[in-house]
This record gives sequence, structure tokens and C-alpha cells, in this order.
Amino acid sequence: MKDAQALDLKPGQSTELLKELHILTREGRINQDSRRKLKQVTHLYQFIEKLLVELPESPSGPTLADHGAGKSYLGFLLYDLYFRPRGTGHIYGIETRAELVERSRALAQRLGFERMSFLHLSAADAAGSSELPERIDVVTALHACDTATDDAIAFGLRKQARCMVLVPCCQAEVAACLRQTKALALARTPLSELWRHPLHTREMGSQLTNVLRCLYLEAMGYQVTVTELVGWEHSMKNELILARATAQRKRSAAERLRALLAEFGLQALEAERFPGLPQSAV
Repeated sequence: MKDAQALDLKPGQSTELLKELHILTREGRINQDSRRKLKQVTHLYQFIEKLLVELPESPSGPTLADHGAGKSYLGFLLYDLYFRPRGTGHIYGIETRAELVERSRALAQRLGFERMSFLHLSAADAAGSSELPERIDVVTALHACDTATDDAIAFGLRKQARCMVLVPCCQAEVAACLRQTKALALARTPLSELWRHPLHTREMGSQLTNVLRCLYLEAMGYQVTVTELVGWEHSMKNELILARATAQRKRSAAERLRALLAEFGLQALEAERFPGLPQSAV
């Protein structure tokens, strides 16, 4: 069990769960890929734990929806370390691949994790699903690809989430829009040199996507912090967006978002991606 001990597990953490998730072998050993995965998820847990502790007390405990759950590493770890010891709260894992949903359901039943539900839904469909409560306290999306992160944000807004924890991945939509308008942009502004080359288009699109998301969250009444999840040597998809609900929407953030859309020729995205923006000041 030397490898398991070297992982510096938290008190009470289940090594049986780590074996079921194939992070540890039956002998308690771990390979380098699993070590990186566990490091990412454990580090993200530390951010989420702080948010959960800040939530108002409630008899039923906190609710958390994990979008793009995959094999539900994050959900199971959260349940094992936070929800299980407290005996309250519920985690909803939302995933589009039916085989992963069934596998997670079976594992939760085997481990006695009764307050976990796994739903075969997209993030977009989950917002209107009767299988979820009207309000969700915390929304997470770890490496949700492309517009799935936007769908998770829309879900969080509809569910009046107190907190959102997002690690975006593979943003392609804005880059595609930049490519479509590249010829016009090159003639209009020297800023378009930032995305003249295909590699720069992809990276610029990714960066701009997350900037727009942060402004949207601020415009919709969230305080936003952006930081790194782990060291870049562990993952290239490393941007962590933390959003806490406040009582105040920021009209200035909405105005800056619209200005950026106009500057980059992306006005068509507003209706689909940012439908809740406050109206422009007359």
C-alpha cells in the first residue's frame, strides 16, 4: 500500500473508492496518468469545499450538479470527502454517455452512496428536467467541451446557483466565428493580427470565449475569480472560473461584453450565448 500512502490521502478517504475508479490498483498502486487525474480532481475539490462551507445552513444540505460528469471522479470524491461524513446534501451527475451513467449508478449503489443521482442528459436539457430540483446550490463543469460550458452556465443561471465552478475545454465556437470574418477584420483593425494565423485564431478564440463568459457571469450577478487549477505540466486545459452569486447585476459588465462582441464581429452570439444580458442603457 506504499503508493496509496504516498498519495497523502485525507483522513477517512476511501481507498476502496479509488480502486473502483481505477485510480488505484487492487494492490494499492497508482500509475502516472492516474496520479495526474487525481491531483486535478483533488485540487478542484479544495476550491469547491470552501464554497460549500460558505453556503447557508439547510436541513437537507447542499445540492450540487456536476455537468459532463464522465466517470464521475469529481462527484464521487466530493461525496466521499464532504457529503458522506455530514450525512446531508445531494449530488447530481449529468452525463450524455449512457454507459457511463449506468456505471456510476451501479458504483454508487455498491458503495452505499445513496444521495447521488446520475442522469442521462445534456447540460442544455438538464435545465428543464423534472429529475432535478428547482434550485441547485453549486454547479460544476470540469473540462466540459466547447459550448457545454455555456450550457452549464445557462443551467446555473436558471437554477439560481449560489456558486459555479468551471474548467472550460476545447472552445471552438468563437474561433470559428473569427475565421469567418477574418478577411473583413484584417481590413478593419490591426487587432485582427492577433488571430491572422490559424494557431492564433484557435488560442485567441479560446481566450476570448472565457473573457466573455466571465463578463456574462458578472452581468448576471456573480463575483468572478479566474485562476489556475493545477500546474501547466499536469493539464493544458487549466483555467478555473469561480463564480459566487451576489445581489447585484453589473450593467457595466454587460456593456463591456457587448463592446467586445462588436469589436470582434461576434454580435450574432449575443442572442444564443448571452440571452439574459440586461438591456442596453438608452
